Amino acid sequence: MYNSLVERCFNDCVDNFTRKTLQKQEETCVVRCAEKFLKHSMRVGLRFAELNSQAATQD
Repeated sequence: MYNSLVERCFNDCVDNFTRKTLQKQEETCVVRCAEKFLKHSMRVGLRFAELNSQAATQD
């Protein structure tokens, strides 16, 4: 999960390789991308737990 997060956010946000450090806009993009990815993962996990709980009570 971590590797795909890093790769995706890097590919989406970093497009200038003339500097050794990230530009401010690239840094902001990476932070937003990572937060979005982690929030999505948490939501999917919670939803999966809800569905799993419902399935267990139906049996």
